[in-house]
Amino acid sequence: MKNIGFIGVGYMGYGIAKNIIKHKNNLFVIANKNRKPIEKIVSEGAEEVKSFEDFASKNLDALFMCVTNTPIAKSISEKLSNILNDKTIVIDITTHNKTGSIETEAIFKSNNINYVECPVMGGPVQAEEGVLGGIVGASDENFKIAEPYFNIFCKDYFHFGPVGMGAKSKLLNNFLSLGNGALVNHLAKCATGLGLDLKKVFDVAKLGSGNSAALNRVFDNLLKGDYTGFKFTASNSVKDLTYIQDLLKDFPEAEKVAELNKNYFQKAVDDGYGENFISELINKK
Repeated sequence: MKNIGFIGVGYMGYGIAKNIIKHKNNLFVIANKNRKPIEKIVSEGAEEVKSFEDFASKNLDALFMCVTNTPIAKSISEKLSNILNDKTIVIDITTHNKTGSIETEAIFKSNNINYVECPVMGGPVQAEEGVLGGIVGASDENFKIAEPYFNIFCKDYFHFGPVGMGAKSKLLNNFLSLGNGALVNHLAKCATGLGLDLKKVFDVAKLGSGNSAALNRVFDNLLKGDYTGFKFTASNSVKDLTYIQDLLKDFPEAEKVAELNKNYFQKAVDDGYGENFISELINKK
């Protein structure tokens, strides 16, 4: 049984936190602006702490960080690095920009705290089921320390090399998945506008090379009148695609594709749909 802290119990974090408890660990969580997932995970066995300083007395073996972006992760890390002891390993699930995880590791390293990045592929459902895909950047030594923790929430995990390589791989994968999400939205909206039978469009698409997890996730729900199949918000899509554009600046053709997709999601944000899931934009006027 390990003592594990968790910062960022939200859409993704809740499922990961739930699996930490399921694996018979002591879990300590701290709230952010959204109380609902915190109250839910506390009702399932977690203990809520009121401040970062409270983590100091919990003798943490590991601390998970699953926050929205690099600036938030770095700001939290500046506080935590003076609180955690050097036996705690930080497991950062945040989707960073191309240098964000390197900069975050440096903050912890200054106080001899071990750090690994492990952004994930999959959504809230996969998080609850403990079958995410982990994209790891870490030293070989820290990878070995963190590996038992990856097994709590990942079906598969891949060590890409030192910290920073995980972030690059995650952004490339999001380039593909967010592009697929935008294309599936366009497919559904255009098919409806052209008077086509959505189920038949879906059945045909599944037979071709355009088949994808995004297609199945969205249409399986859409055909039941549920527009929440792709549970990732428009505002987070803009954030990730901004990071992706920066990553791809030496690849102008790919960067242009990222820009087109970012503009699609940015328009949704500008129209007041920033906190809507990608698939809910199909229903946008």
